[in-house]
Amino acid sequence: MRCSFALTTLAALASSALGRVYYEETFSSSESIDKFKPSKARDDVGTIKISNGKWYGSEEHAAGLQLVDDARFYAYSAKLKRPFNTKGKDFIVQFTVKYEQDIDCGGAYLKLLPPTFEPEKFDGDTEYEVMFGPDICGSTNRRVHAIINYNNTNNQIDKVIQPRGDQLSHQYTFWVKSDKTFEIRIDNKVQEEGKIENFWKVLPDKQISDPDAKQPEDWVDGPAMIEDPEDEKPEEWVDGPATIPDADAKKPEDWDDDMDGDWEAPMVANPEYKGEWKPRMIKNPEYKGEWTAPLIDNPDYNQDEDLAVFNIGYVGLDLWTVKAGTIFSNILITDDFDYASQFGNTTWAENVEGEIAAKKAIDEAEAKKLEEERKEREAEAEAKKAEDKEEDEKAEKDKKEEDDEAVDELENDDEVAEKRDADELEEDDKLAKDEAEADAEADHVEDKEDIVKEKKDAEDEKAAAKKARDEEKAAKKAAKKLAAEKAKKAAEEAAKKAEEAAAAAAEADDDDEDNADKWDGHEEL
Repeated sequence: MRCSFALTTLAALASSALGRVYYEETFSSSESIDKFKPSKARDDVGTIKISNGKWYGSEEHAAGLQLVDDARFYAYSAKLKRPFNTKGKDFIVQFTVKYEQDIDCGGAYLKLLPPTFEPEKFDGDTEYEVMFGPDICGSTNRRVHAIINYNNTNNQIDKVIQPRGDQLSHQYTFWVKSDKTFEIRIDNKVQEEGKIENFWKVLPDKQISDPDAKQPEDWVDGPAMIEDPEDEKPEEWVDGPATIPDADAKKPEDWDDDMDGDWEAPMVANPEYKGEWKPRMIKNPEYKGEWTAPLIDNPDYNQDEDLAVFNIGYVGLDLWTVKAGTIFSNILITDDFDYASQFGNTTWAENVEGEIAAKKAIDEAEAKKLEEERKEREAEAEAKKAEDKEEDEKAEKDKKEEDDEAVDELENDDEVAEKRDADELEEDDKLAKDEAEADAEADHVEDKEDIVKEKKDAEDEKAAAKKARDEEKAAKKAAKKLAAEKAKKAAEEAAKKAEEAAAAAAEADDDDEDNADKWDGHEEL
């Protein structure tokens, strides 16, 4: 019902107009997309579909042809209702574009192609009659193309018209009039207008400089300003010197002419000095400016009735876009500007405010969502921070308890070690007593030097054992400040050394007893 109402309304507008409509597409029918045939000239042509977009002012007039795939070429064309030869007629091409994806780089222009065009061969080299519409790539490379074909050459308008790059629908209109003038409009506002031949350099200039003209001999082309010959320097004018001796300066009392030379007052600026005098400048009465040859009619200029006359049979999209999402709609080709205005009002202008409001609501909802997500992330971060802090405090507490346990164990180990040291001292005393007895017995032995050496070895072993015990005590004291594992390891190593030293001392004692027995045997002999 909605589609039929829109078509009925537009049909009524068409029937009331004096001109003709050669192509009109609002994409209000799901079958309208099928009218655009893809080119077979390449295999990577992007996909198109009908879409209302995410925001719009009126669902009735929201549908359009949307580019679907990122970073792709698009080559599609549709046939006009009837061929359109614009000679002697006005020509209007009008359509809307919405860069819903927030465009970074991509074209959104139409190509109007001749009736002899072959859709399956459509590519960038295909000849066309008119190319019109916005093209944006980055922040600096932006313009509205308005290219016309004249004598099989494509000619761009020599004025740069800035396109609209926001995410709302905008209407582009190119009106070529039968009197060889034009208008380019965006959103019903004229951007450029004038004579075709003044904006597209396709014809020779109407007038040229006379090649036979010569500059007159009495022509004065400079200078423009001269010194006034009647100006005279005033009598009171002081043009020098710029500095004079300071009249208030006095010779220092301690100045010695013989030693310091003749005294001279310091120089100061001359208060009456006005600088070098120059006559004032006046306009040169004989100056006529730069000479230029007079203009004459260009004999090569001829008005061409076929200028800006187009023969159109198809409308096409031949585009590249980085980010897909562009929506084309309300495409119109007609010779009646009044109808184009009514059509634009119905399909676009009357829906602008609604689209702006819809976009604002979506932006506000998105901003609210982003703010909620930001707050949620902050809350999660705070929770994680608190959790990490709690874990760190627990780990620190556990470590302190482990260290305290290790210290307690070390203190217990110290008590055991002290008892062992007492036992070792007692054992050392016994060994010393035994050694003393052995020494007394050795006094009667002939080879006393061997006994002395063995005694010295025993003493060295005893010293080594004592040193090991001292090292063990020092290690145990240091272990109280170190981690529990390192302390235990050091204590174990010290204990092991002590045991080895004690074992060595015991072995030495056994050897002394054996030697003493031997000497006893000798005495008996």
